[in-house]
Amino acid sequence: MGRSGEREVDHGTRRLPEESLAAPLPAQPVADLGTAVGHVVQVDDADELTGPADSPGQRVAAAPSLTDDGGHEGARVDASVGDGDGGPLLDVRILARTEDGVDVVLDGDAEFQAFGAQDHGEHAGHATASAGPSLNRPAGPGGTVAVRRLPGAAASACHNVCMNTRAGTPATAEDLIDVEQLVSAYSSIEPDPADPAQRVSFGTSGHRGSALTGSFNENHIAATTQAIVEYRAAQGITGPLFIGADTHALSAPALTTALAVLVGNGVDVRVDEFGDFVPTPALSLAIIEYNAAGPDGLADGIVVTPSHNPPADGGFKYNPPHGGPADTDATGWIADRANALLEGGLAGVNRAEPSGVATHDFRTGYVKALASIIDVDAIRRSGIRIGADPLGGASVNYWAAIAEEYGLDITVVNPSVDPQWAFMTLDWDGKIRMDPSSPSAMASLVARRDEFDLLTGNDADADRHGIVTPDAGLMNPNHFLAVAIDYLLSHRPQWPATAAVGKTLVSSSIIDRVVAAHDRRLLEVPVGFKWFVPGLSDGSVVFGGEESAGASFLRQDGRVWTTDKDGILLCLLAAEIRAVTGSSPSELYRTLTERFGDPVYQRIDAPAGGAQKAALTRLSPDNVRADELAGDPITAILTEAPGNGAAIGGIKVCTERAWFAARPSGTEDVYKIYAESFGGPEHLGRVQDEAKALVDDAIG
Repeated sequence: MGRSGEREVDHGTRRLPEESLAAPLPAQPVADLGTAVGHVVQVDDADELTGPADSPGQRVAAAPSLTDDGGHEGARVDASVGDGDGGPLLDVRILARTEDGVDVVLDGDAEFQAFGAQDHGEHAGHATASAGPSLNRPAGPGGTVAVRRLPGAAASACHNVCMNTRAGTPATAEDLIDVEQLVSAYSSIEPDPADPAQRVSFGTSGHRGSALTGSFNENHIAATTQAIVEYRAAQGITGPLFIGADTHALSAPALTTALAVLVGNGVDVRVDEFGDFVPTPALSLAIIEYNAAGPDGLADGIVVTPSHNPPADGGFKYNPPHGGPADTDATGWIADRANALLEGGLAGVNRAEPSGVATHDFRTGYVKALASIIDVDAIRRSGIRIGADPLGGASVNYWAAIAEEYGLDITVVNPSVDPQWAFMTLDWDGKIRMDPSSPSAMASLVARRDEFDLLTGNDADADRHGIVTPDAGLMNPNHFLAVAIDYLLSHRPQWPATAAVGKTLVSSSIIDRVVAAHDRRLLEVPVGFKWFVPGLSDGSVVFGGEESAGASFLRQDGRVWTTDKDGILLCLLAAEIRAVTGSSPSELYRTLTERFGDPVYQRIDAPAGGAQKAALTRLSPDNVRADELAGDPITAILTEAPGNGAAIGGIKVCTERAWFAARPSGTEDVYKIYAESFGGPEHLGRVQDEAKALVDDAIG
């Protein structure tokens, strides 16, 4: 037995409170659950939803309820509870009953947030648990799986994040875009600059939109490219402009438009030597290495990509001479000038036939340089089997080249490139989205986790990573960031001792504890990878990572690598970690939780109109009247990032064991609440409830 009120359970080294195990709950109404998929538990309209873990079932009405893997290795459970119409999302706890009758709460895996959501930045409402690996006795045939509403659990606003009934299932013909129609719309639809939705607008990752909605069309790209030409001239940037594109259907015609404008303006533009797709990190590295070589005139670049966005979208982003994402001073000027050109009917846009364009071997340069940042010899010696899934993106030919160059056992598990992405499983909302941090989008890869020592995924431009291990499935990005930082700070002796570790302020605070344990300085910045660019460039930041599965770090000797996110690099780092330590990254994360605590993290959305969102961006600490959060004294109220003093566009409130941050959405009438607690899922619920009340009170 453990301390008073606790029962010791074979669940790693965690001890679970007595009341969280098998105590009956008072009857409470439960929202309708959705039609079950695969093997499910029987579901009744009651507060306790329970049934045999190994029997098929049916029911009930809107979002998927419970699925398991048919009793294989115990109970693997997915849960999403909502009314399917944007109504309340229940906070749930998932339990498995072992063959000897012990109920165990499945919230100990690195993969699972018991509060009803495994959050990967935007997947609230989805939970994944695996009983088998964390229990030495499986919840096999004859056991049960149960979902119970927590006493006093919050009914958080689901708003557009309720799980679609088909999430994680293969795409069908009805899900696929008409590529011919989409490409035709690129040139046939002329955007109306009087419509705000059809103007050029740079977010944190460039201009994005769809040709079908008049938000990503030939005129946008012609105007934006001309604006970039004029911007670089004004900045004295006279070297070559490197340009590359990903595999989205709109990327090829947009690349052709951009080349015509660049050539028409006499820019020394460089395209891929093999006509291959170009990952964002490969282009970033090309810029940095060209400028480091010291020839006359600085280089910059353009990447044609909407990243992990759905197949109908296009994207266009500018990387200045530092190689990373452009700051708002550049993107604001470029967008304003592009919109002026649109309003003027493209008068002043110069074009010419894009022939005789110079080339650059992005792939070879990137692949050969990897030995300077990754211990590829250790990976090769270990003989670990790696399965790499480019998710139909720009890294498809890079993985094969990496395997050949270094003699690594890498299998490209899906080498297909299809602008419809017909091979994908659907994301949480039923859309095709190439997000390697999404359990739904990565479902087909996770299903193969027993075939390899490590599986990895990248998005369409390879700036994001997904890590799949045999023992835990898809890792939460926050968890892998913590493991990566802990490992690198122990295995990169040439890194400058005074350099900081960077994270965005909505990333997990277990990173804070890891960094402090290594006597390193933490650099906490607003959302956006651009904030890490100065430090990565001059070596004052050894690692920069954000919660949405994007990161980069310095070479082994402390020199700059890329100043944009590098998903390929982080996947190879996971392989190095497995090779050197003999443990999977998910096993190492569980070790970190034994040292630093086991945080529960989730993002939810709350409704907010335009005036309320504007008010949120203007909040000051004086607007917060509370002095406690979820029973703990408030230790900090932030409207500026502590790492660099930049405005966070919202507010962050901290206690010793929890925090929340609220930021307005740039695309929807909601604000986002990121929250984390080291006090367990019920405490996280209190944090979320009080966060929403606090913010609503402050913004009116």
